[in-house]
Amino acid sequence: MTSTLALSGVRTGRASVWRTCGLVLGALLMATASLSAQAHKPSDAYLNLSAQGTTIEQRLDIHLRDLDRELVLDTNNDSQLTWGEVRQRWADIQQLAQAGVQVSAGGQACTVQQQDTPKLDEHSDGRYAVLQQTLNCPGAAAGLTINYRLFANTDPTHRGIVRAVNGTQTQTAVLAAGDKPTAFWGAAAGLSADASGSAAPMGFPGFVKEGMQHIWIGIDHVLFLLALLLPAVLIRQGGRWLPAPALKPVLLEVAGIVTAFTIAHSITLALAVLDVVNPPSRWVESVIAASVVLAALNNLHPLIKRQRWVITFLFGLVHGFGFAGALKDLGLGSGSLLSPLLGFNLGVELGQLAIVAVFVPIAWLLRPQRAYRVGAVQAGSAAIALLALVWLAERALNLALLNPLV
Repeated sequence: MTSTLALSGVRTGRASVWRTCGLVLGALLMATASLSAQAHKPSDAYLNLSAQGTTIEQRLDIHLRDLDRELVLDTNNDSQLTWGEVRQRWADIQQLAQAGVQVSAGGQACTVQQQDTPKLDEHSDGRYAVLQQTLNCPGAAAGLTINYRLFANTDPTHRGIVRAVNGTQTQTAVLAAGDKPTAFWGAAAGLSADASGSAAPMGFPGFVKEGMQHIWIGIDHVLFLLALLLPAVLIRQGGRWLPAPALKPVLLEVAGIVTAFTIAHSITLALAVLDVVNPPSRWVESVIAASVVLAALNNLHPLIKRQRWVITFLFGLVHGFGFAGALKDLGLGSGSLLSPLLGFNLGVELGQLAIVAVFVPIAWLLRPQRAYRVGAVQAGSAAIALLALVWLAERALNLALLNPLV
C-alpha cells in the first residue's frame, strides 16, 4: 500500500512537472507571438564621421520609429507617417540630434559649419531620417571624442553604431546611450583617463555578439525555426501527431533542419555582404514572413512530411539576405569584410544552436502530452501563422504602422 501511494505521488509529481513545462513552453510561444513585426532589430542609430584636418563630415541616420516615439511626428494620429509630417518637424529632429551626439576634438567642442537638406534613407528595418552636416573643429581630429547620449533618458537599449574615418584609419564601435565620452584614434586631449573611454575597433568577438543578438531579437527568424522544430519530436500517423518512439531519428531530423538552414543563409549572407546579389529589402522581408506562414501551416495540414530540410534550405537562402541587411548596416568598409562576415555568421549559428539546445529537450519530454501535441504544435502553429500573415500583409502591401509616404 505504501509503495502504491509512493508511486502515485511520483506520477502526480511528474504530471505536475509536465504541466509546468507545458505552461512555460506555451507562455514562451505566446510571448514571442505577441511581439511586434518591427522587432526585427534593436533601436540603433548610425553615425558616420569622415575627418580631414580640422573638418569633419558627419552623417547621422535615426529610425523614424524612434523619432516618432520621442517627438510624436504622426500629428494626425493616423498611424501613417508622411514625409510632410517629418519635414514639418525637421528643426526639432536636428535639435534632438545635436543634443544627443556631441563631437569634440582636442577637448573642445566642434561647431556646425553647414547643414545639408533633409532626406530619408532605407535600412534593413525601415526608413531613417538622415542628418548630414559639416563640423569645424578647433584642433585636428586625431583627438576626436564622441559624447553619445541619444535617447539616453527614454530608451536604455538604444545604441549608436559609429564608423569614424581619418585618412587611412577606420574605427567601428558600438556606443550605448549614456556611455562616457568615447575617444577615437588615441587618447582625447583635455579629458582625464577616468572621464572617457577608448573606442577600440569592433573586432571578431564584437561581430559574433552582433550575430547572436540579431538571431535572438529577429522574431521572424526565431518563429521560422520554432515552427520547424515543433513537430520534430512527433510522427504523423492516421492524420494525427503522435509521440516519436525513438530519440535518434528526432536528432537526425533536427540536425538536418539546422544544417540546411545554416548552409543556406551562410551562402546568401556572404553573397549580399560582398555585393554580389542585393535583392530589394521589401521583397526579402516579405518572403521571410511567407516562409514563417508556410512552415506553421505545414504543421496544421502537412504537405511536406519528410525531408523538410529541403524547404528549410530554400527559405534559408532568403533568411540569409535578411541577416546580411543587419550586418551591412554596421557600416563595413571595403577590404575588411572577412572577419566581420565570419564573426557575424558564427554568432548567428551560436544563437540558433542555443535556441535548439533549450527547445528540443523540453519538446522531447513534453511530446507524450496531449497539451503539447494540441496546444503547442497546433494552437501554437496557428498563432505563428496568424502573426506571420500580418507581417506579410504589412511588408508586401507597405502597410507598416510607421510607413513614410515619400
